[in-house]
Amino acid sequence: MILVAKKDCILFRYILLALSLFFLTTTSFAGTREQARRIHDRLAGVPPDQTVLDQMTADLDAGLTIEHIRAAAYRAMENNSFYNVTLKNFITPWTNEAQTRFAPLNDYTATVIGMVRDSDTDSIDFREILYGDILYVADNAYGLPAYSMSNNNHYETLEAQGHNLKTALVRTTQSAMTNLPADATAGVMTTRAAAEAFFIAGTNRAMYRFTMLNHLCVDLEQIKDNSLSTDRIRQDVTRSPGGDSRIYLNSCSGCHTGMEPLTQAFAYYDWNEDTASLEYNAAGTIDPDTNSRVQGKYLINATNFPNGYVTPNDRWDNYWREGINSLLGWDSALPGYGNGAKSMGMELAHSSAFARCQVKKVFQAVCLKTPTSTQIDQLEAVFEVDYNIKNIFASTVQYCMGH
Repeated sequence: MILVAKKDCILFRYILLALSLFFLTTTSFAGTREQARRIHDRLAGVPPDQTVLDQMTADLDAGLTIEHIRAAAYRAMENNSFYNVTLKNFITPWTNEAQTRFAPLNDYTATVIGMVRDSDTDSIDFREILYGDILYVADNAYGLPAYSMSNNNHYETLEAQGHNLKTALVRTTQSAMTNLPADATAGVMTTRAAAEAFFIAGTNRAMYRFTMLNHLCVDLEQIKDNSLSTDRIRQDVTRSPGGDSRIYLNSCSGCHTGMEPLTQAFAYYDWNEDTASLEYNAAGTIDPDTNSRVQGKYLINATNFPNGYVTPNDRWDNYWREGINSLLGWDSALPGYGNGAKSMGMELAHSSAFARCQVKKVFQAVCLKTPTSTQIDQLEAVFEVDYNIKNIFASTVQYCMGH
């Protein structure tokens, strides 16, 4: 009985070894047809049909160079699911504080989807995501509710009816569809969805924090710097939290030193809960609480520290250009200061941190793992040629298509 058991055990081990070798060879040394299928699965999330699979296989059979891999990837991205599922799930978490992908389609998500789609045909610089006068809506031919600043019916109906976002979306401008003047538009930061999520209540710091988190891949604790001037920290920030000024000096001020002068760019914006829409104090508007164009929310809790900074306008300055956060790679061609959300968005989008963040997020979405520093460097170099984000999706699959 013992001998039989040992023989069975040895036989079982041989079977396991054989199966391991089988899976090793089929995954590590996949043929071009299997590689084509993986590329399609990674990008579209669904299997390719026979015709597309044959075409993608032919692309790879012509040579496993990056050009041929990209050619196969672009075929995969023609599938509707790349837009309706892959991109929708990829982008939606950026549009809400809970960072959930289980949220309805909205103008933020639709605009980024459209920008990805048109990266090649319209040569869209993806950095405009933070400063362009750009908006994507459904074509009028679909007979949907009109785009509205006060509800999301246009996009929710578009999604509910199952239309193909690859063909349904058309490009327009925020200044044409909303009450924002062109110089007050700032890409997705001034979409209705972003305003509802990040300008609601509070002091507009949420818009800054989530823009940094979603588009530069850094959160406040990661960029805290206690060495900078505290001259722009507002009145609502207590200097002695819990009665202990050391907490402010050693912790709180490190985030606020750089955040405050940047969030001043949003001084004229607010979310109006009564109208359920983005509110902007245009030139000539006087807010009754501040007696200036600055929104009243910038005076919230002013008695916490009356000697703190009082926001007079939307002039912003990037204190992070000095000190440890200079490593975020700010563009030396830009002045590092300006007025309003548009120029501040450009400051953020033209940093090397923005470029690295985009390729890192795409890699994680496509390959379902964290890229190495070398892989990020390689993809960043590709991205910085023309800031074509669709090309980064196509370039990333080389790292997870099998060999």
